[in-house]
Amino acid sequence: MLFRSAARSGLQALDIGERLCLPCCRTFSLPTPPLRRGITTSAHRTYYFSHSHRTGKGARHADYFWPNSALKELFGAASLRSTVNGFRKQSTIPADTTVASIKDASAAQSPASPPPPQEEEPQLDLKIPPSALTIPLDASNRLTTLSAQLPRNSFRRLFTTYLSLSKPRLTFLIVLTTTAAYSLYPVPALLQSSATAAPTLSTLTLLFLTTGTFLCSASANTLNMLMEPEHDGKMSRTRNRPLVRKLLTSRAALVFATVCGVTGTIALYAGVNPTTAFLGALNIFVYAGMYTPLKRISVMNTWVGAVVGGIPPLMGWTAAAGQCATGAGDWHELLFGEGTAGGWLLAALLFCWQFPHFNALSWGIREEYKNAGYRMMAWTNPARNARVALRYSVLFVPVCLGLVWCGVVDRWFLVPSTAVNGWVIWESYRFWKYEGKKGSARGLFWASVWHLPLVLVFAMVMKKGLWERVWRAAVGAPPMEDDEWEEYEEGELADILAD
Repeated sequence: MLFRSAARSGLQALDIGERLCLPCCRTFSLPTPPLRRGITTSAHRTYYFSHSHRTGKGARHADYFWPNSALKELFGAASLRSTVNGFRKQSTIPADTTVASIKDASAAQSPASPPPPQEEEPQLDLKIPPSALTIPLDASNRLTTLSAQLPRNSFRRLFTTYLSLSKPRLTFLIVLTTTAAYSLYPVPALLQSSATAAPTLSTLTLLFLTTGTFLCSASANTLNMLMEPEHDGKMSRTRNRPLVRKLLTSRAALVFATVCGVTGTIALYAGVNPTTAFLGALNIFVYAGMYTPLKRISVMNTWVGAVVGGIPPLMGWTAAAGQCATGAGDWHELLFGEGTAGGWLLAALLFCWQFPHFNALSWGIREEYKNAGYRMMAWTNPARNARVALRYSVLFVPVCLGLVWCGVVDRWFLVPSTAVNGWVIWESYRFWKYEGKKGSARGLFWASVWHLPLVLVFAMVMKKGLWERVWRAAVGAPPMEDDEWEEYEEGELADILAD
C-alpha cells in the first residue's frame, strides 16, 4: 500500500522505487517494546549470536534481525540504524518522504551524531584451569599459525607446515640428549695433539648422528599426528596442529614420515653404525606403533613413552663406542660390553625425567585428556600421578652418583647436580602434598624444564679428566699414558670412597 491522500482524492500514487511503504514507516515510528528475555538462555548460543560476526560464520549479529532487508541493501547497516532511530523520534512522517531524502538526511546526520551505545557482549566462560594457562604453546602450534597466514603453495608455507609436523622443540631436545651422550663417552685421546683424529671429535660422524636422529624423530612425531587428528582436535594444546587444520593431506604427511624415517635410518647406518641405526628405527616403532595407540587403552602409555625418551642417549653412546671399539663392534659389544654402563645410566636419567615432567604437565589439562579419551594418570588416579612423579624424582640422585662411580664425570659433578635434583625433588614433594593445587603442578613443570639441560651441561663441563687434559695442554705437559690414567682413576675412586 503506497502513500496516498487521506481521502484518496486522486493524488497520484507514489512510485515504488522512490517511496516507502506505509506499513514499514508505521513500524519504524512505533516505540520499541521492552526486552523481556534474551534470544537464548544457553551460554554457548548466546556466545554464538554475539561473537559469530567476528569470525564471519553464521552472521548472527544485530543486523540479521532487522525486518526490512530491502532498506538494508540500499543503505547498509550503519545508515539503516541511524534512519530507524530518526523514524522512532518522529511522531508523524511527512507525506512527501522519499528514499532519496531519507538517504540524504541520514548521510548529513551521520558525521554529527554519535554512534548509538552498544550493549556489552556476554563473555563465554571457557572454564580453562588456571595452571593450564601458564604452559606455553609448543613450536608446532606457532609454526602452524604462521603457515596459515602465508600464501598458498609458497615455499615458506610448505616448509613451516612440514617442520611443524616434526615437533621441532621436542626433536631438538632429543638431538640434545643424543649429542650429550656422544660427547660424554670417555675417550682418553680427547685433548691430545692428535685431537682432530679423536673419535668423539669426528665432525662427519656427529653430522650423520644429529641428522639421522632428527629425521627419525620427525618421522615418529608425524606418524603420531597422523594417527589421531580427530582426538587432537578436542584439546587446546593440539587442536592447532597442521593435520587438524587441514593444512596438509594425510597422504602428504604419510609420505613425509616415510621419507624422513627411511632417510634417517640410512644416515645412521651408513654414517654411524648398524646398532645406532637399529635404535633409531626402534624408537620410531615404539613411539608410533606402541605409545600412540596405548594412550587410549592404559595408563602404561606413560612408561612406554619414557622408554622412547631413554633410547636417544643410548644412540649417542653407541655412536661414540663404535668409533673406538676394539672388538667386532657389534650390538653386543656396543650395548653390553665393557664401559657401556654410562650409556645405560644416561638412558635411565631420561627415563626418570619423563615422569615429573609429563605428570605435572598433564595435571593442568587433565579434563581435556579425559574428554579426548586419553588414559592418563592425571585424571584416572591423581594421587598415583603425584606419587609416581615424586618416586622417579628421587631416583635422579642415585643415577648421578652412578655417573661419578662409572668414571663418566668428575666427583665435583655431585655438587651442582645434587642442587638441581634437590630442587626437582622439593617441587615433586609439593606436587604430591597439595595434589597439584597451590601452584605445585606449575612449579614442578618448570623445575623439570630446567632440570634436564642443566644436568647435561654440568655433566659435559665436568667430564672425567677434561680439565686435567686442558691444564696439561695449557702448560705444555705431555699427555698421560694409559697406566697413568689408571692410577689417576684409582686415586679418584679412593677419594670418593674416603669421602
